[in-house]
Amino acid sequence: MNIYVGNLPYRAQEDEIRGMFSSFGDVASVRIITDHETGRSKGFGFVEMEDDEQAKAAIEELNGVEMEGRPLTVNEARPRAPRPPRGGGYNDRY
Repeated sequence: MNIYVGNLPYRAQEDEIRGMFSSFGDVASVRIITDHETGRSKGFGFVEMEDDEQAKAAIEELNGVEMEGRPLTVNEARPRAPRPPRGGGYNDRY
C-alpha cells in the first residue's frame, strides 16, 4: 500500500520516516518529495508497505503524531490526477 505522509518537517530524513513505519512492518520504500530546483523538501512524502494490514495500522497510529512540533497527516495515497499538458512541446508546433 502506498501511504501519503504530509506536514513533514523540512529537515526530516528518509531514514527517520522509515524508522517510524518499520515498527508496524516491512517498509518497501520511502520517498520525500523535493523541489527540483532547490533540492529542498516540499514537506511531504510517500511510504510503500507490502502488507496492507500493517500499512493500515501505521496510518491509524501515526496520523496526527507530532514530529518536531508538526502533526503529521498520514493516509492512504490517492492516485495522481492526470495533469493537462503544459505546452511548449513538440506537439504544439505541428
